[in-house]
Amino acid sequence: MAALLIEPIQCAARTTAQAEKPMLRFTTAGSVDDGKSTLIGRILHDAGSVYDDQLDALRGSSVNRSGGPLDLSLLTDGLKAEREQGITIDVAYRHFATPRRRFLIADTPGHEQYTRNMATGASTADAAVILVDARYGLTRQSRRHAYIAWLLGIRHLLIAVNKMDLVRFERAIFGRVRAAWDELAGKLPGTSVHLVPVSALEGDNVVTRSRRTPWYDGPSLLELLETIDAPAWDTAPPLRFAVQYVIRPHLDFRGYAGRIDTGSIRPGDPVRVLPSGKRSRVKRIVTYDGDLEQASSPMAVTLVLEDELDVSRGDWICAEAKPPLVASGFEASVVWMHEKPLQPGADILLQQGATRAPALVREIVHRVDPETMAGRPAAVLELNEIGRVRIESLRPLVFDRYRDNRQTGAFVLIDRIDNSTLAAGMIEETRAAETQPDDESGLIEVLETERLREFLEAAFRELTRRGAVVNPYPEVK
Repeated sequence: MAALLIEPIQCAARTTAQAEKPMLRFTTAGSVDDGKSTLIGRILHDAGSVYDDQLDALRGSSVNRSGGPLDLSLLTDGLKAEREQGITIDVAYRHFATPRRRFLIADTPGHEQYTRNMATGASTADAAVILVDARYGLTRQSRRHAYIAWLLGIRHLLIAVNKMDLVRFERAIFGRVRAAWDELAGKLPGTSVHLVPVSALEGDNVVTRSRRTPWYDGPSLLELLETIDAPAWDTAPPLRFAVQYVIRPHLDFRGYAGRIDTGSIRPGDPVRVLPSGKRSRVKRIVTYDGDLEQASSPMAVTLVLEDELDVSRGDWICAEAKPPLVASGFEASVVWMHEKPLQPGADILLQQGATRAPALVREIVHRVDPETMAGRPAAVLELNEIGRVRIESLRPLVFDRYRDNRQTGAFVLIDRIDNSTLAAGMIEETRAAETQPDDESGLIEVLETERLREFLEAAFRELTRRGAVVNPYPEVK
């Protein structure tokens, strides 16, 4: 009987040990056919993270474009269309672990048509592995992906110069790619760039260092992934707690459920509810397992306040000392994800966390040229283009600038008609309506009468353009 208990106990111990390892989330990026899926398959295979039945399935697969015994790209390209065409279309996520770290990989497509999928996979990543075909060097799509990764707050860029076996591992070719990346890195301030010559097909410098690159004395790609500093959930910044649900089972309990995006909290700490500006203190931190003496990001908890306040879904409970910004107008960088171009005056919905508000795109400031990273004048933003826009919300929003807080500075734009996702956005700067609330009198008046009138008139113009018959002044017959 004791022997039967050994294996479950060992499995539980292994699971606990793995859970204690630090986690690194990284995404792959680069142009089409640069070998992203093959690289991930090679990492999983050589790191011993592929089960025997998966290897048997690869050996028996009727699809094999690698020219070898195994097509490792099939480990992540699971859709029928992906296997038929030999490309990545959707984002594929894979977990694996080494003795030093746990990993979550997001394998993203390289086709320009699916740039929006790449942005989705990179939105939660700590690092990006950008592949470059050694034969072609830095392409327009590689530059675009590097810029999107930087825009989304990824500061570790690992450049895998792939297919070095096809150029006979020539040092000069690797040097040309390095020079191009050094020039590009100067336009992406704050990034840490590492270049590695690899052959994903044959495994050179992927998991272990290769003898075929004696001129390269750096670590392998996996060694880099194991040693780079992954940004942990930061408990030092001020508290940001978005209310997702109000729990009111009976008259004696009112709790606000949500996740701590940043910071930490203890019973007795002073807090401020936004956008109302009301102040209170934390009375209890409630969880399923009982009350806590302290909670920190990214824990999901229920907060009970000392005062009975009007708090609803979408409100924020924040540190009193350093509250976030409250504004209805701001500038943001957006990645446009819809076939229909973005035009100034577009009437859309803005989703930020649990908050959804009507909004208007006032102006397209510029479009970003992926070749030069410079802003260019633009009348519209087309599918997969990146630009800077000015957005006006019908009611005040609570946020931080994206560069200060990735959790509270991000949003998505949604079509009001069919509810489809239009764009992913990162708040850069606020407009003149920026407010640091400090009053106790109730809701903060951010939208002035004149600005509200302009907003409504622009909304009426948009409805008229869509064919609706609207009279903005009903008293005029």
